[in-house]
This record gives sequence, C-alpha cells and structure tokens, in this order.
Amino acid sequence: MGGIVKLLVSDMILSFMWVWSSVLIKIFVHKVLGFSSNHVEAELFRYSISIVNMFLFAYLAKLTNGGAYNPLTVLSSAISGNFTKFLFTVGSRVPLQVLGSVLGVRLILYTFPGIGRGPQLTVSLHKGALTEGLLTFTIVLISQGLSAKIPGSFLTKTWISSVSKLTLHILGSDLTGGCMNPASVMGWAYARGDHITKEHLLVYWLAPVEATLLAAWTFSYLVRPTKQEKEKKTN
Repeated sequence: MGGIVKLLVSDMILSFMWVWSSVLIKIFVHKVLGFSSNHVEAELFRYSISIVNMFLFAYLAKLTNGGAYNPLTVLSSAISGNFTKFLFTVGSRVPLQVLGSVLGVRLILYTFPGIGRGPQLTVSLHKGALTEGLLTFTIVLISQGLSAKIPGSFLTKTWISSVSKLTLHILGSDLTGGCMNPASVMGWAYARGDHITKEHLLVYWLAPVEATLLAAWTFSYLVRPTKQEKEKKTN
C-alpha cells in the first residue's frame, strides 16, 4: 500500500514540476540570458537545456520507481498489463497527473501573470487531431522499442528518447504545440477555461490516447515471440 501511495504522489509532483520546467527554461533563456525569441542561437540553447531537462526527469522517474508526468507513458505500459493495472492507471494515476499539472499552471500564472497561455491549436480540428495522433504514435513506438528490445545503458536510451521527443515537438509546435502530453495541456486549458471544449478533448486527449493504444498493439504484434521462443519459455 505504501508503494502505491508513493507512486501516486510521485506522479502528481513530477507533473507539477514538468509544467514548471518548461516555463523556467523559457524565463532563463529569454529573461535571464536576454536572448531574443527570433534568434537561432536562442532556440538551439533552449533545445539543449530541454534535453538536459528530460534527462533530469528520466532520472527522477527511475528514482521514484516509475513516477511519471505523462498519462500516455503510464497508459502504454498499462495496456500490456492486466486489467487491474489498467484500472489503477486510468482511475488513479492519470487523474493525479492532471491534478499536478493544473496546480502547477495555477501557481505559474499567479507567480508570472504574463508568462503566456500554453499550447494552443492553430490549425483545423481534424488536422490538429491527426498531428497529435501521429506524433504520439511515433514516440510511443520509440519508447516501447527502447524499453523492450534495444540494448544499451540508461544514458543511451534516455538520449535517444529525449532527442526523439524534442524532434517531434519541433515538428508539431506550430500546429498544436507538439505536446504529446494530455495532462500538461489540461493544466493550461483549465486555466484558460477551455478544458471541456470539443477541440481540446478531441485533439489533446482522444487522438493521443487512441494513438497510444494503436502504437502499443502495433508494437506487441511486431515483436510477438516466435514459436521457438515460446517453446523455450515453456521448457
């Protein structure tokens, strides 16, 4: 029981920290260092810090024995588990990740009132849903491949995962924000008051969740054990 409570608390705290991290990086690059938002150097420096930030959160996830800030991360692993784990993820972990993000954004806006409004949809509903779905499908496949098949150290796998996430984020940033994280988007949407709109629910929740399910099933189909491997396990 203690391990479950610790995991849930870790989810909420990491989600809170994640929404804060992106804002602090933005403040550090543009306010503290004085880089203009239009300069290539500023973007490169911000992307470099973002990769370091993802390394930090990967280490925190390892330190907390599975704590996560993204509902899609825990959902993709829950799909391949038993039904009890799936219910626990959907009914407990995801809501606490959303709560952590909402509280984080509320504190951000209280501390820095003019910091911004978070990711927003700048294209049509269908194009936005397709964008978030494709980005999510890709990153879930990569993440599952790293965790199941590709040998390597923690640093190597985290490097591949971080660069992949950053690349996909850049590709979708001008369309949907390239979020691939329903909880963090929910935090900003709740602060704006548009968290129950059709655009938010379809683009930032339904499309990524469906893409996660599809990616998990696709991966399990592609890497299912051969007849020889099954016989080895049986013997």
